[in-house]
Amino acid sequence: MAQMEETKQVYYGRPVDTEDRLDKEIAVYDLLDELQMEYARVDHEVLMTVEDCKGVDRLLGIEICKNLFLCNSQKTKFYLLMMPGKKKFDTKTVSKQIGSSRLSFGKPEYMKELLNLTPGSVSILGLMNDNQRKVQLLMDREILESEFLGCHPCINTSSIKLKTKEVLKKFLPAVNHEPIVVDL
Repeated sequence: MAQMEETKQVYYGRPVDTEDRLDKEIAVYDLLDELQMEYARVDHEVLMTVEDCKGVDRLLGIEICKNLFLCNSQKTKFYLLMMPGKKKFDTKTVSKQIGSSRLSFGKPEYMKELLNLTPGSVSILGLMNDNQRKVQLLMDREILESEFLGCHPCINTSSIKLKTKEVLKKFLPAVNHEPIVVDL
């Protein structure tokens, strides 16, 4: 892993060559640029978990957030939980705080339908695809207290660093989502 980290490069802004990039990734950069948000980016091999992102964390000088796509037991309410990667998800704690029946992981079909995301690429940036506002954002308080946050641009072969303030004041209003703050 250490040798791979040395060959990685931090870029500022969108990729110059977009030929081999998915449309949903380019749409993220288009929106971030339109909102005049600053971001640093690292391209990498497929990374499926927060643990896989440790080298990227060091390069970007952040901790990549854990993003979990969840639903209630009736599968009528959907949530995107954003929390520090080092924290453990406790369904009982979160369920109680939001007044929901026991939460479980949402099926990939719902993730694709509602956020245009696939397992391993879940990100707050997927909310730009939730035009009908069917997914409620849940953010751990610790995320809000961080200067920066890290996530995937709707694809798990790149990671980006964003200013938390800009996400809250620019991105979320632009995509018509407000977070519910939880404590894990």
